[in-house]
Amino acid sequence: MDIKAKIDEIVDKVKNDKDFGDKFQKEPIKAVEEVLGVDLPDDVVKNVIDTVKTKVDFGGIADKIGGLFGGNK
Repeated sequence: MDIKAKIDEIVDKVKNDKDFGDKFQKEPIKAVEEVLGVDLPDDVVKNVIDTVKTKVDFGGIADKIGGLFGGNK
């Protein structure tokens, strides 16, 4: 299994499928295992979740950064 490709698939699904994005935020382990199609050890799944979270902005980071550069006058 190509973990990097699966991470990219999960990131794409989180960004483009609102229902899946909501599920990922509420139950990330179940969401990841759904895409992977296999039950992996928790530490592997948690690493995948952490990686996906670094690649997806759930609305907080961009808003905060925008405020630093005059986005909120």
